[in-house]
Amino acid sequence: MSYTPDTLARLQADAAQIIARYPDGHSRSALLPMLHLIQSVDGYVSPDGIDFISATLDLPRAEISAVATFYTQYKRHPTGEYLVGVCTNALCAVMGGDEIWEKVSKKVGVGSDETSEDGKITLERIECNAACDYAPVVMVNWEFFDNQSPESALAMIDDIQAGRDIHPTRGPIVAPTFKENERVLAGFLDGHENEGPSAGRATLLGREIAAANGWTEPVAVEVADEATDTKGEEAK
Repeated sequence: MSYTPDTLARLQADAAQIIARYPDGHSRSALLPMLHLIQSVDGYVSPDGIDFISATLDLPRAEISAVATFYTQYKRHPTGEYLVGVCTNALCAVMGGDEIWEKVSKKVGVGSDETSEDGKITLERIECNAACDYAPVVMVNWEFFDNQSPESALAMIDDIQAGRDIHPTRGPIVAPTFKENERVLAGFLDGHENEGPSAGRATLLGREIAAANGWTEPVAVEVADEATDTKGEEAK
């Protein structure tokens, strides 16, 4: 491993905290947050990071790589300061996601899973963000930018390129960098977890309509187990 002594010491201290969250003898359960921890330092799942996890959790490098290549949140090459994901799944696409993608890709000058020359932006086409009620959606370092248009998405890219803060629709007031958010995903809070709304009116509208109309969920009716009833009848 080529980590400096200071970086290695910080990784070891953080790894110890992560492992302590799990019962004794189950340190391998720390693998997923450990991968995020490595990305918070290196910006991707680096060879050095894999070596560190292997030594710390006593896991084969091949097993770590298998997990890292299974989940799309883990990157196998350096990621930009801002990971910009444009949803082009069905609903976002028909609501304008495809047009947003084309214009953003042209402006940044890269395609999906590619990074700008200055290292500022990595672009990717992403599948459903579970935010269909706000389509079309763009995510930056996993933070939501709802109800986007080509114009608003391009303005956001302008802000990133100019070094200005960008502001998610929900969540933290200012979008963190990729490495900063990876540390949060590793389980280390950054003090911004209670900023901004977590759900907007579009998400809660069904509940509001139900309350206004006095609708409630149906009462569950207990159904007898037919097998039990049959056995009971036979016993009689």
